[in-house]
Amino acid sequence: MSKTSVRPKAVVLHSGGLDSTVCLLLARSRGRDAYSFGINYGQRQQIELEFANRQCERFGFERRIVDVGWQKPEIHVPKDRTVAEMKAGIAPTFLPGRNAVFLALACAEAAGTGASEVWLGVNAVDYSGYPDCRGSFLDAFRKMWAEAVPTPPRIVAPLVQLTKPQIAALADELGLKSGETWSCYAPEEKNGVTQPCGHCDACLLHAHAWREAKIAPAGNLEI
Repeated sequence: MSKTSVRPKAVVLHSGGLDSTVCLLLARSRGRDAYSFGINYGQRQQIELEFANRQCERFGFERRIVDVGWQKPEIHVPKDRTVAEMKAGIAPTFLPGRNAVFLALACAEAAGTGASEVWLGVNAVDYSGYPDCRGSFLDAFRKMWAEAVPTPPRIVAPLVQLTKPQIAALADELGLKSGETWSCYAPEEKNGVTQPCGHCDACLLHAHAWREAKIAPAGNLEI
């Protein structure tokens, strides 16, 4: 009699945006027993938490949320920037320490639930220039966490070398459509409904990703 294989348990950092939602769906498609791990840190766009909840309900994922609060710096949300401007340097929307804090919380969560992996949807290829979305940051964090705990979880960042159009193409393969995630930095209220502004970097990159997705292969992922 063959033994039934046990699926690796995975904590997936999930904000409700395109990258993190693709990461969540991808973890399941690659055989993981994955659940959504959200962080309520007083973000301006609380609607992203609502989108994450909807996604979990639609696709049947367990959702866990931890509340974190700190005195975050005020950020300026640029509007109507060109791609060249976005590529020029670190975006004003960068929040120092966010990914380091989030990843540490997810790793601590993994220890508490017995998960062997932590997945996150950081991406270092297109625009914005966030230093905590790079492979070098992930490598440094892995080394630090291995020093901090005796049996660290495996940290998986499958999208780090994909372009935004490739991520959108992958989203489509996984059954996710363009209007089912939230990316806007500066949401607006119209007729009592929260809507994306359509002008911030996140909105413009989201539109760019889905516009180009039809000609962008999803890419080969080794996980």
